[in-house]
Amino acid sequence: MTIRVVLADDQALLRSAFRVLVDSDPGMEVVGEASDGAEALEAVRRLRPDIVLMDIRMPGSDGLAATRAISADPSLSGVRVVILTTFEVDDYVVQALRAGASGFLGKGAEPEELLAAIRTAAKGDALLSPAATKGLIATFLAQSGPYATREAAGEGGGGPTPAPDALEALTGREREVLTLVGGGLNNDEIGERLSVSPLTVKTHVNRTMSKLGARDRAQLVVAAYENGLVRPGT
Repeated sequence: MTIRVVLADDQALLRSAFRVLVDSDPGMEVVGEASDGAEALEAVRRLRPDIVLMDIRMPGSDGLAATRAISADPSLSGVRVVILTTFEVDDYVVQALRAGASGFLGKGAEPEELLAAIRTAAKGDALLSPAATKGLIATFLAQSGPYATREAAGEGGGGPTPAPDALEALTGREREVLTLVGGGLNNDEIGERLSVSPLTVKTHVNRTMSKLGARDRAQLVVAAYENGLVRPGT
C-alpha cells in the first residue's frame, strides 16, 4: 500500500526537493503541500494522509500548533507527524513529541534516512533522529516534568516533579513492556527479553497505548521517561 505524505514547510524550494525525493520511492506519494501550520491542518483534514513531514518553525501558525491540533482530533488518529528541524535536539522538539509527533529528523539527514523515517513512522514506531542520542532526549524530558501534570496545568518548563498516577491502570507486564519500549527496544527484542512472542508484545504495547491514551510508540517513550521507568543515561 502506498504511503501518502503531506509536506509542510515555509520554504518552497525545500518542499520541491522533498517532493522529488518522496515521489521517487514507488511506495510513497506526496498528496499535498502547506507553507504554514494552518495550511497543514487544513490539508491533513482534507486529504487524510498517512504521514505529515512538518517543519517545526513556520511563520504564523507553526508546526507545533498544527501537530497538537492533529493529535487532538480523533478523526485523524491514523495520521503520523514527523517533525523536520534544523535543530537536532531542543526543548521545542520535546514539546512536539508531547504534542503527539511520532518523532523528528534533522533537515540535514541523508535522503535514505528521510525515506526510512517515513516508513518507520507509517508502521507506528517511534522515530528519533540518528544524530540525537537517547541520553539528550531523556535529559530534556526529565527536566520538563510529567506529561499529564504539566498539560493539565498548562505549564512550560520546570524541574522534575513526582510521577503521576497514570501507570496505575497498567498490569505488571504492561509496565515491563513500557519500560523496554522507553529503552528503545523493538517488539522482537522485547519478546526475547521477556521470553514471549513478538505478537504477544504487540498486544501488550497496544493495550498500554490504549490505557495511557498514547497515539504511538513515541508517546510511550515519553511516558516511560516522565514516569521514571527509564532514567537519563540508562
